[in-house]
Amino acid sequence: MKTSANRPNLAVVKRESQARKRLAVKVDADKPKKPPTAFFYFLEDFRKTFKEEKPDVKSMREIGKACGEKWKTMPFGEKVQYYDIATEKRAEFEKSMAAYIKRKENNDISDESDDDYE
Repeated sequence: MKTSANRPNLAVVKRESQARKRLAVKVDADKPKKPPTAFFYFLEDFRKTFKEEKPDVKSMREIGKACGEKWKTMPFGEKVQYYDIATEKRAEFEKSMAAYIKRKENNDISDESDDDYE
């Protein structure tokens, strides 16, 4: 008769295999990051003014809710400046991404071996 001490705990084995899978994901440090959306540029400005108006509010949840409500009710004319910033940053991202892809195709970017992740 087998005892439970001889069998591995299935939950532990499953967690270990999931952890290995997460480690196996390669992160390319040379790849450009996507720029934030217009809302995030607005959020940056909104946070500053909100903290000046209500310094006692420290919860990001409350700040986020207030920001979301303000963004929803803002007329498009006020949002345009944030869309312009986001569009500029997106164009810069597209250029750097095209350059990155070109470098990668020409093998100018060194690929790390899979041995580091096993």
